[in-house]
Amino acid sequence: MKRARRRQAIIAGIVGLAVIVAVVLAALHVLRPGMLDPRDTSRPADLAGGAGVDPTTQIINRGEYLARAGDCIACHTEPNGKQFAGGRAMPTPFGNLYVPNITPDDETGIGQWTADEFYRMMHTGISRDGTLLYPAMPFASYTKVTREDSDAIYAYLMSVPPVKHANRPHELRFPFNNRDLLIGWRALYFREGEYQPDPSQSAQWNRGAYLVQGLGHCAMCHTAVNMLGGSSESKAFEGGMIPNQNWYAPSLTSNREAGLGNWEIKDIVDLLQVGVSHRGTVYGPMAEVVYNSLQYMSDEDVDAMAVYLKALPPRDSEPPPSSQARLVDPGVMELGRQVYVAQCAMCHGEDGKGQPPAFPPLAGNQSITMSSPVNPIRMVLNGGYPPGTQKNPRPHGMPPFSHILDDAQAAAVVTYIRVAWDNRGTPVTTAQVNDLRKLLPE
Repeated sequence: MKRARRRQAIIAGIVGLAVIVAVVLAALHVLRPGMLDPRDTSRPADLAGGAGVDPTTQIINRGEYLARAGDCIACHTEPNGKQFAGGRAMPTPFGNLYVPNITPDDETGIGQWTADEFYRMMHTGISRDGTLLYPAMPFASYTKVTREDSDAIYAYLMSVPPVKHANRPHELRFPFNNRDLLIGWRALYFREGEYQPDPSQSAQWNRGAYLVQGLGHCAMCHTAVNMLGGSSESKAFEGGMIPNQNWYAPSLTSNREAGLGNWEIKDIVDLLQVGVSHRGTVYGPMAEVVYNSLQYMSDEDVDAMAVYLKALPPRDSEPPPSSQARLVDPGVMELGRQVYVAQCAMCHGEDGKGQPPAFPPLAGNQSITMSSPVNPIRMVLNGGYPPGTQKNPRPHGMPPFSHILDDAQAAAVVTYIRVAWDNRGTPVTTAQVNDLRKLLPE
C-alpha cells in the first residue's frame, strides 16, 4: 500500500511539474505569429483522453502514446515476455547487450527513479547511478525530447504493473566492456540538446522533424554505422546496413532508394501507418516498427512525419550504376524470367506492376533496384508478411522460396526483377545469395 501511495504521489507531482514546465516554455519560447509549437503534445486533443478525464490520467495517456512513438516496447520486452520487463538480448558487433527492466519495480526496475533522473537518462544518456549508457539506447535521438514529454513517458511507465525481473549483465568483448571508452564515443557522436523548431518551416514540418529526429530515432537505422558504432551527422538518412540484422535500411534522401521526394503524401502515410501503400510494402525490421509503433500514432502526427520526410534534401552518396555494370548474361536473364513466370507472376504480374496495395509492384520499385541487393534476396529466400495493423488487419504475405530455389535460381530471379521493366538495378551473384542463405535457421 505504501508503494502504491508513493507512486500516486509521484505521478500527481508530475502533473504539477508538467503545468509549470508548460508555463515556463510558453514564457520563454517565442514562435513566429500563427505557428504552433511542434513539441506540444496536447494535439490532437483526444490523445489526452478527452473532456472529463482527470489530469493524472491525461498525463499517463499521453505518456503511453509517446512511449509508442518511441517504440520502447520493441526493445524492452522479450518475445512472449512481460511488458517492459527487459532481458531481451540485443546483438551488436561488439557482443550482446541485455535490455533493462523499465517497469516500476523498486528492486529490479525503475521504481526508485525520480522524474529528474529519468529525464537526465533520456537527455544525456547517463543512468541514475551515473553510468554511461551504451548507444544501443538511442539517447542521441532522445536528447531532443522535451522535458514535458519525458515526464509524461515517466508517468506512464510508473503506472504499468511492476515486474520483478533482474537485469542481466552485458556480454561485450574486451575492450568494449570498458565503459570509459564511451567518453570518446560521446565526444565524437553525441550532441546534447532538445529539439528547437525551425522558424522558417511550418508547424507541421517542425512537428514531423521532432518526431522523426527524436522519439522516432529513424536515423539510427537509416544512417550507416561505422566500425566504432557511430554515424556521421552529415550522412544522416543516407541509408546503411543494420548491424547484426542483415537488412539494409535504404536512403531516405535518394530517389533511387527510398527517397520520398516524388511520392504522394498519402502513399507515405499509408506505408508508415498501414504498412502497405500503392508504392510499396514494409517488411523486416521496418514492419516491426509499424506494428509496434507507427500504427498507433495519430493521423495528424503521421501526416507531419510524411511532410518532413518528403522534404529531406535529396542526396546521393554514390553515382547510379553504369550501363556496363547493368549487363546481364542472357542465360541468367532467361533463367530468371522462367523462375519469375512460374513463381512470382501470379501475384506481381508478368509486367511487374503487381496488385497494390495487396501485392506490391516490382517495376519501378526503388527498394528492388538499390545498390545493395540484400533486401530482395532476403525476401525471395525468407518470404515474409507486412505487419497486421489496425487499418490492414489481414495482410497478404509472401511465401519463402529457399526450399524451392537453389542459389543459382534465386540469384537469377532477383537479377531479373532488378533489371526487367526498365528497372535500373545490377545483377546479383550466387555467392551473395549463399551468404544470406547461411543465415537462415536450420
